[in-house]
Amino acid sequence: MGKLKNKSAIITGASSGIGKAIAEHLAQEGANVVLAARRAHKLQQLAEDVEDKYGVRAIVSETDVTKRSDVEELVKHTTDKLGSVDIYVNNAGVMLLSFLKNDHVDEWEQMVDVNIKGVLFGIHAALPQMLKQESGHIINVASVAGHEVFPSSTVYSATKYAVKALSMGMEKELSRSGVRVTNVSPGAVDTELTEHITDGDVIDMFKDRDMTPLDSEDIASAVAYAVTQPASVNVNELIVRPMHKK
Repeated sequence: MGKLKNKSAIITGASSGIGKAIAEHLAQEGANVVLAARRAHKLQQLAEDVEDKYGVRAIVSETDVTKRSDVEELVKHTTDKLGSVDIYVNNAGVMLLSFLKNDHVDEWEQMVDVNIKGVLFGIHAALPQMLKQESGHIINVASVAGHEVFPSSTVYSATKYAVKALSMGMEKELSRSGVRVTNVSPGAVDTELTEHITDGDVIDMFKDRDMTPLDSEDIASAVAYAVTQPASVNVNELIVRPMHKK
């Protein structure tokens, strides 16, 4: 019997990578999952697979986290269908690394919209329901880049430092509310994120990188650990890095 039986979990960015893996891990623990992303066709296949494999409900919600109305509707749809929002995973994000000198200002703006405003919209939509329930768990997927900055990560790191600051402030504000908060900071993970980088200088720099990245399942396992702890335990920070060992 899973530790999350009869719980409901919303996962943004669930169509691939870390979000997809988190959805599968939470479903394995018995949670009903609401799969949110822009690519609804990918979500539908995942929903069918999850329901068949784990016997839970899996609901698809085509959602653009940069649109506040979409995120509000996501939470409303969840409460209408499942009765509660027990876990909200702010996972949707973009990593458009670039050097400042190359002036990818449109990409900077996109990262602010998705990585910061998308998280804020999730908090805005889910937190009132959790406070009403006097229970719930918000997972903010940040990054190791929210703890340190490297060449080309300046703007991306700024967005992830913001997520970390949000998580820290939420934990302090909500510590007596029954709502738990976890900031998860992955290191390098084998996902689609790096495929979206357009800065030629960064692409050239990455060609020489000698490192075996984490799998999405490694991050999903960390999230599953945090949300399956007893209600009296609040795991505030998880940093998960790959080992630099051949």
